[in-house]
Amino acid sequence: MSTPRESDRVKLIASLFSSEQGLIDQVIVELKETFGAADVITPWLMFDRTRYYEKEMGWPLYRRFVTFRDLIPPEALVDKKLITNSIEERYTESGKRRINIDPGYICLERLVLATGKNYTHRIYLSKGIYADLTLVFNKGTFKPLEWSYRDYADAESIGFFNIEREKYKNQLRGIEG
Repeated sequence: MSTPRESDRVKLIASLFSSEQGLIDQVIVELKETFGAADVITPWLMFDRTRYYEKEMGWPLYRRFVTFRDLIPPEALVDKKLITNSIEERYTESGKRRINIDPGYICLERLVLATGKNYTHRIYLSKGIYADLTLVFNKGTFKPLEWSYRDYADAESIGFFNIEREKYKNQLRGIEG
């Protein structure tokens, strides 16, 4: 029989993309005010692995990943997603989003994203939010799964997430840096 125990806290991350770089930076400020200090804000990345969002948001699309310093309980991801949904709604014009914000977390074993859409590999959490198992950590690196978004599966993203996992591991050990 297993003995239940509380999970370790996890490292909150967010992906933001939009055709408006200024809006991304403005929303990052809002996220820091809401979620706490950022550890890392990536340089500008192109969001060009899909044109799925072009009709709604325009083109080209720019992206930044943000990681946050304060660790959170994994179940807090539901409320983080509800907050980011409300921010997206505030910046919606004529029924079209101007920004997409995808919160998630890194832990030692995996990278999880929050979504409001059900699918076979997604697990219902609560309040209409599902956990999307996006990457798994195996043999020294994050690895994509057959359903992983291509932009999360590319070498540059995986390299970034591996670095952030190491920082997270040090946080768990009480080593900041």
